[in-house]
Amino acid sequence: MIPDYQSLMLPLLKLVSDGQEHKYRDLIESLAIEFQVTDEERKELLASGNQAIFDNRVGWAKTYLKKAGLLDSPKRATFVITDLGRQTLAKNPDRVDAKYLRQFPAFLEFQNASRNNNENEEDETTIIENNEQTPEESLDKAYQRIRKSLASELLNKVVG
Repeated sequence: MIPDYQSLMLPLLKLVSDGQEHKYRDLIESLAIEFQVTDEERKELLASGNQAIFDNRVGWAKTYLKKAGLLDSPKRATFVITDLGRQTLAKNPDRVDAKYLRQFPAFLEFQNASRNNNENEEDETTIIENNEQTPEESLDKAYQRIRKSLASELLNKVVG
């Protein structure tokens, strides 16, 4: 089973804990091995067909850790742990997820900047914290639902 993006955050942070620069592709491979993601699962694509689900989830885990200030990217597709990332690991958390990251001002700023002004802050926070899908997966599924609904409506008008 492909792990959700929040379950990938702590293992990803641990992978870069040696302070060395790590290539993004190598991190994906290491996490796939750690989570025993099968070759078939590695080939599963988002509904849009643009990207592998597992790669997308690793990407969102990386993005959230970077936005919180726990990871840095000294050059393209390369990541390194920050001092804040080391301090976080020193606390030995059981899990690092969106809820955990809310303690970091940089993550809150990122979260607030990406919020829609019309949405209730508490509702948005609950969605982010409880959602196992990446934002892209959620959009993909919503798009597919809309397409199916539209196709059904068109078919009814043509047949009816």
